[in-house]
Amino acid sequence: MGANNGKQYGSEGKGSSSISSDISSSTDHTPTKAPKNVATTEGLDSSPRTLSTPSPGLILPSKSSSLSSPALSSNGHETHSSSSSSAHAETVAVVHSQPGTHTRSRQSKTHHHALVDLLPDLTFLQIFSHLPTNQLCRCARVCRRWYNLAWDPRLWSTVRLTGELLHADRAIRVLTHRLCQDTPNVCLTLETVVVNGCKRLTDRGLHVLAQCCPELRRLEVAGCYNISNDAVFEVVSRCPGLEHLNLSGCSKVTCISLTQEASLQLSPLHGQQISIHYLDMTDCFSLEDEGLRTIASHCPRLTHLYLRRCIRLTDEALRHLALHCPSIKELSLSDCRLVGDFGLREVARLEGCLRYLSVAHCTRITDVGMRYVARYCPRLRYLNARGCEGLTDHGMSHLARSCPKLKSLDVGKCPLVSDSGLEQLAMYCQGLRRMSLRACESVTGRGLKALAANCCELQLLNVQDCEVSPEALRFVRRHCRRCVIEHTNPAFY
Repeated sequence: MGANNGKQYGSEGKGSSSISSDISSSTDHTPTKAPKNVATTEGLDSSPRTLSTPSPGLILPSKSSSLSSPALSSNGHETHSSSSSSAHAETVAVVHSQPGTHTRSRQSKTHHHALVDLLPDLTFLQIFSHLPTNQLCRCARVCRRWYNLAWDPRLWSTVRLTGELLHADRAIRVLTHRLCQDTPNVCLTLETVVVNGCKRLTDRGLHVLAQCCPELRRLEVAGCYNISNDAVFEVVSRCPGLEHLNLSGCSKVTCISLTQEASLQLSPLHGQQISIHYLDMTDCFSLEDEGLRTIASHCPRLTHLYLRRCIRLTDEALRHLALHCPSIKELSLSDCRLVGDFGLREVARLEGCLRYLSVAHCTRITDVGMRYVARYCPRLRYLNARGCEGLTDHGMSHLARSCPKLKSLDVGKCPLVSDSGLEQLAMYCQGLRRMSLRACESVTGRGLKALAANCCELQLLNVQDCEVSPEALRFVRRHCRRCVIEHTNPAFY
């Protein structure tokens, strides 16, 4: 939830774990400095007294029924004011006016300037570039100079907001209003918006983003289950440069297209296609084959696609995916239990592009589907086949012979994989670095010794719930000194 660094001022700032949790009950509108750890607020006022350059401070509602906090009165003395939270407390985005100058001038007569005031503007911008969004808004309230620096457009290429109680729609509206001040009705600097876990985010908030931020390139709304197809349509239609879209947990989203009617095919009359490269639709339970067909036809540039636990998808959906999105490098179908060997045959049509494939807990997959993948995807680097109980040593042999560049393999809970399969893997995939054999009942020390003797670059080995001797584990440790061994054998330490 941080404000992004300006491109000239370092790397992206790390967002803090939650939006500002300071509770403010003061109603003092005097723009004086507040004491340490105390945040003063102003009520939302639509009267003409509100300045045209608001600085939003994002706060959470009070947790107790009545709290008091110290604030500075207009005469500079500390006072106490208390307020009780209403029955329906909500997070609000409070609009703060630009700090005035009369208080500063009065204080300057008796106090010397702080050393921090001697720092040049460039140094301040470098510091501010590492602050999260809510803290940057607070810095804008310190003084007029900080206000102007904190709202430098180069600091606002990223906005991060999190929190279940955050009134995300209002926060987005206030932030975009301020960022659009120099270029009315449009914000040309904002490129990344992360609003993960904000359950109160609705279509209205995304409509504001779509209308005000045409340069948006990355949008993450994971866990915002009130988002629907209409809001996604607005974003992809108005933000032609959008490349990264995370909709995981948005269970109402069933389609992504450039047409209001999801059933309509994209034609050259539309002028362009959706430029999304990265799409995460994990836990979008309502996504069906027709929806994925539309996504594939409208998003032909996809390279990373994650469909974990999209339980309604079948093999037919993967046929359209391979047909329209030939550049996919990473594909996750974990827990898509209706996907089987025919689906993997369609995935294998991606051929040389595919590097990452996860089919964990797809119980309909057997050696037949794995043979297709091994034959047509020789550049595969990562494979997760955990829980594919139909996978045997024959499938492991095809995989080892055809994918020699394999770096990570998970065949945990595959009871038919034994030492013979591991010996084939050790012979042909000597660059293997991560291996999971958790709960593989047929694996013994013989297979582990073969693996350790040939795969010296092994960094992680999971043999939990496997019947392997401490001697075999010591052999692995001697030959793979950098390997972390995860086990459940109390005799090995």
